Formats: sequence, C-alpha cells, structure tokens
Amino acid sequence: MTEDDNTGWPDLGEFLVCTVTSVKQNGAYVSLDGYPGSEGFVFIGEIASGWVKNIKSHIRDGQRVVAKVIKVRKDKKSVELSIKSVSDERRRDALQRWKNKLRAEQLLRIVGERSGWDEDKIDQMNTELVETFGGLYTAFEETAIDNNALGNEGLEGDWTSVFIEIAIENIIPEFVHIRAIADIQIHGTEGIEVIRKALTAVEACSDKEAEVEIAAYYDGAPEYRIELKAPDWEVAETHWSQVEAAISENITDDIGVAEISRR
Repeated sequence: MTEDDNTGWPDLGEFLVCTVTSVKQNGAYVSLDGYPGSEGFVFIGEIASGWVKNIKSHIRDGQRVVAKVIKVRKDKKSVELSIKSVSDERRRDALQRWKNKLRAEQLLRIVGERSGWDEDKIDQMNTELVETFGGLYTAFEETAIDNNALGNEGLEGDWTSVFIEIAIENIIPEFVHIRAIADIQIHGTEGIEVIRKALTAVEACSDKEAEVEIAAYYDGAPEYRIELKAPDWEVAETHWSQVEAAISENITDDIGVAEISRR
C-alpha cells in the first residue's frame, strides 16, 4: 500500500493508527484512522507483553495507539489487532506517516482555496497526486526538493505555482537536491582526460561532515549530469559554488568551454 491508500480494507501485517473507542474486560474496540467507519478489536492478550491484570491500566477510551493487523475477515469486515507486536520504531514511523498525511491534506486544502477549487476538485487532485507520487505528502515533499517535480510528471496549470509555493513554505525535506547539465567541449585531442579531471574535482567537493554528496554522470557527449544532495539549501548552494569553481579552474578558456545549466 502507498502512504495514502486508505481504500478497501486493511491488509494482514499492516500497521495502523487507531483510536480506542471502548475498553472491555477481554479487550478493546478501536476505530481505524484512515479507514472511516471501520472498527477493529484488540484482545487482552495482545494489549501488552506479559500478564495483563487490569486492562484499563494499559489502555483507555480516546487513546491513540498503533496496532498491527494480525487477522482480517473481509466477508464479516472484522479486523483483529495487536498492540504488543508493535516496536517503538514502528510506532514512531506509523504516527509520523499519519501526521504527514493529515498535514498534506491540510496543505492541499489551502492550495484548493487559493486556486478556487470546490470539494470535488480537491478530492480529484488528492487522488491524482497520490496516484502520481505514491502519496500526497510525498508530492509536497518532492516538490519542495525539486520545484520541477510536478512538471516532470506532466502536471500543469496555474495551480502548480501555488502548490510549489505552499510546499516550499511548509515542508522541510530530509535532503535537497541540485541537478545540472554541464555542456563541456574541449579544444585539442586530450578532451577525455581533461573532462575526467574536471569531474573528479567536482566529486571531490563532496563533504561527509556536512552530509553533502556530489556525483557526476556521463549522459552522452557533450553533456554531463551533476547531482548534489545536501541537508538544506544554504549548505547546498555553498557547495554548488565549489562545484562551479572546480569546473572553471579545470576548464579554462584556452582549454575549452563549459556551460552549466541547472534543472
């Protein structure tokens, strides 16, 4: 399932964010966030590791929990869940994905309001972006990293500029990327060696301590692709200046010409 695929019925082994609706002696009923109107049950033996003497000392009405689907009966539309089978890492990951999904839905609504969309249009665009990027939050995140992400997927219209603005203002990506094409033409017969030396200097601008990775690729003469990954734009731009300097120092006017265009 993608991060925003909440249609149908939960899959076996899926980790769900749930809200406790009713605590009984033998377990607890929960509503399944992301599956509106759906309910699951956690037997007392799946509440916590070890013997549970008093279930209400472990779980309470209204509590939000992360549970693993351990049994699905689609015909009867019932789901059995386990809370004790969820590790701390899984719990944090599921809650973060759930928060990201809610955040992305709020941001898309802002895009819709600024673009004059009605509810049907917002739902339509939600579906389209999920199908295109695998998740709504992913759409915002990739757009914040690469402002051409929507266009690269064939999405067009006045709304895209609004979407890009909202993504940049509200999403802090784990990493940012700079992609560029270097059109390099060398005078003389030692072109390959000159280009190799220049691109080696470019990759040497990588900085492990600053978490900056720079790679150069041959896309077909005379074009060479340069990709830079950094934790934020300030660090990225600083190291990009080093990349440009490395190229200009190794390919001077008497040696050849290098034209760089960022994508």
